[in-house]
Amino acid sequence: MTRSGHGIVVLNIGTGIGALVIRTPGCMHGHDIEISPVEDPALRTQATVRARSVRGGVTYTVVVDCLREGRYTIWRDPVTPLAEIDVRGDRVAEFTWPATALAA
Repeated sequence: MTRSGHGIVVLNIGTGIGALVIRTPGCMHGHDIEISPVEDPALRTQATVRARSVRGGVTYTVVVDCLREGRYTIWRDPVTPLAEIDVRGDRVAEFTWPATALAA
């Protein structure tokens, strides 16, 4: 397992631009997760679950920055939406992947 080092994430957020952090179970390490604006499901952004060193251990996350403010769909797989989340400018939205929706 390759872990991200300390201080490796720099987020591009600001007026009208936010970020999304998705926490996942460790078994999803290396899986890709897609998100899209709710109004345009074809406009997908993909990121890979990475192991990140944090105080007290390791967390498994996807970090997506530079997102226009709005509502986003988090996709369980290429055809199944899992959840929707609001991303606000100057903010980091957070979502925890449910254990009932683990990647195959």
